[in-house]
Amino acid sequence: MEKNDIALITGGSKGIGAAIARALARDGFDIWLNYRSDHEAAKEVARQVGESGRACKLLPFDVADSGSVKAALAPALETETPLVLVNNAGFHRDGLLVWMEDTEWKETLSVHLDGFFFVTKMVLFGMLKRRSGRIINIVSTSGQSGVAGQTNYSAAKAGLIGATRSLALEVAKRNIQVNAVSPGFIETGMTTGLPLDRILPLIPLGRMGNPEEVADAVGFLASGRASYITGQVLSVNGGAYL
Repeated sequence: MEKNDIALITGGSKGIGAAIARALARDGFDIWLNYRSDHEAAKEVARQVGESGRACKLLPFDVADSGSVKAALAPALETETPLVLVNNAGFHRDGLLVWMEDTEWKETLSVHLDGFFFVTKMVLFGMLKRRSGRIINIVSTSGQSGVAGQTNYSAAKAGLIGATRSLALEVAKRNIQVNAVSPGFIETGMTTGLPLDRILPLIPLGRMGNPEEVADAVGFLASGRASYITGQVLSVNGGAYL
């Protein structure tokens, strides 16, 4: 790894994204941390990255807004290109499809799929020119198995899995690897309030995962130890989906 290798993480101000930022900083990456609006949380992650001796550039923008993505990333990309891009930004709007509002469908797909497209397209040009890069998409068990009440979220994550595999084929000859990490039930704000008495029996390991366990999987795929892996989905789910 070169001294100035950079990892860009979207949705990095909390939860899994923040854990990924801390893990990659410990692995020696400078961090470009994207987030939408939680400035204080992002500043705290930047402080933690600094404790690892790495630099952290804060990039507040909405990944689903093409104009915002270009305005924030274009100046940064003029002189540097991240070696690693982690497309982590996402959210869920759960509900049965029969009652789902148009906005709940469209906004969920937009953040996950449009966000992947807008950010990846901008970063990919530099990776192709340099002939190296790692793109890691954070998907979900919901996109592999389907979950009642999450048709929009499952569709978005399944779409991202398909995009991962197709892009991996497009860019492999330029030494760019594209993989996905698929978390199961992880202890974050997104899982607060879930009925553990019903969920834990569905997980063979009998517990929820933590963000650091997902971050470790991302760290592996971003490292030289994963140099012959592309187009794959690495599940971190305690055996909940096999």
